Amino acid sequence: MDTLQEFLLNKNYTKVKLHLTKTNHFEIKATINGVKGLFILDTGASSSCVGFEAINTFKLNAEDSIIKAAGAGATDMDTKMAKKNKVKIGKWKHNKIALVLFNLTHVNTALINHNSKPVDGIIGADILKKAKAVIDYEKKYLYLKLQNLIDPNLR
Repeated sequence: MDTLQEFLLNKNYTKVKLHLTKTNHFEIKATINGVKGLFILDTGASSSCVGFEAINTFKLNAEDSIIKAAGAGATDMDTKMAKKNKVKIGKWKHNKIALVLFNLTHVNTALINHNSKPVDGIIGADILKKAKAVIDYEKKYLYLKLQNLIDPNLR
């Protein structure tokens, strides 16, 4: 019988190492618009997010948004949107990812207080769904399905 890894790699998945922090979050490296960053993997976050302070870093085209963000002990936070971003995680990439921009200070303060590194943002369920993600909690790997280049819907 195949291991999970063999099974997924045979199904055109790529694997990305996850790092478990002292706060029991998985950290992951990702690239947005060609710039590398550090993110928390959060299956409970509906949208992938980046902090306001990273707008210039990741070359984001920020637009005003009427959506209010809530999460991690904070509610009713103002947000902006940045559409059509190139996101790369390991070998997986997608050229039209919308990101929510909001104040990440409360998240990073909590991380720093627990001797963890601050992050640039959160990779949420939107990207995980697009990538047909599988998380191996035991071995600490994220598997993402590489896109079939023939599929016109993914261009």
